[in-house]
Amino acid sequence: MKRRNFISKAALTGIGLSQFSNLHAKSLVQEFTPLRPLKQNINHSVCHWCYSDIPLEEFLQTLVRLGITAVDLMGPEQWPLLKKYNIHSAMCNGAEISLTKGWNDPQYHAQLIDNYSKMIPKVAAAGYTNLICFSGNRNGMSDAEGLHNCVKGLQQVLPLAQSNGVVLQMELFNQIDHNDYMCDSTAWGIALCQALGSDHFKLLYDIYHMQIQEGDIIRTIEQSHQYFGHYHTAGVPGRHEIDQTQELYYPAIMRAIVGVGFKGHVAQEFVPKSADPIASLIKAFEICDV
Repeated sequence: MKRRNFISKAALTGIGLSQFSNLHAKSLVQEFTPLRPLKQNINHSVCHWCYSDIPLEEFLQTLVRLGITAVDLMGPEQWPLLKKYNIHSAMCNGAEISLTKGWNDPQYHAQLIDNYSKMIPKVAAAGYTNLICFSGNRNGMSDAEGLHNCVKGLQQVLPLAQSNGVVLQMELFNQIDHNDYMCDSTAWGIALCQALGSDHFKLLYDIYHMQIQEGDIIRTIEQSHQYFGHYHTAGVPGRHEIDQTQELYYPAIMRAIVGVGFKGHVAQEFVPKSADPIASLIKAFEICDV
């Protein structure tokens, strides 16, 4: 399942998981060896969409058992359940139109400004900080024009974000999984950050996407970390487990993130192919716990 499909489905069905029975969930959340004590150098989170066969409440109960206190890509419909289990929404969503219809196209500005103007105070009132946004696709537009349009649109909502202590974070994608998406390079994203000149706009640096698109992950983190407000993980190729079956060496990447003094969250966003997805998740937390 791709994240864009899950988010679309969830928007139509609340948490989008009511069709799954508790019995089915318990077959996926097996008995597991507890996560070893964490070093607390990394603030761990996880994207629930990668475990969409497990109803959200069952998944949150599992995170509590693991001692993980954050989850990604949650909107207002899910926040009450998160608060029930004292799980933080490390990256909020729900204001975007879609991954392909974003801030680079002025025809969407009115709707986006309205969406974000309503959502930003909700994020703040709920006690959260980060709210995701997307550039949208090029559709024949030059990168320079798209950047100009993003600046023009985002400037309309950044004062509200600042006054509410909210940070808008634009995610970087690769062109294999998200053909024609504009924010597909670190350089373009940084240029947007610099043009906006606000601490309330950052990049969501997706390690999986940027390994496919441009590589040089550790040096990029070391040189440009001030523009990155959040990180996502996954194995390359395939977006599966981050273990020895794929090409990235995540312990070194995590040490680089710790080394630059990053205090935000690192969220697991791999789609487990193991028959025991929670075991894969536990292993991923341990790999990243440097």
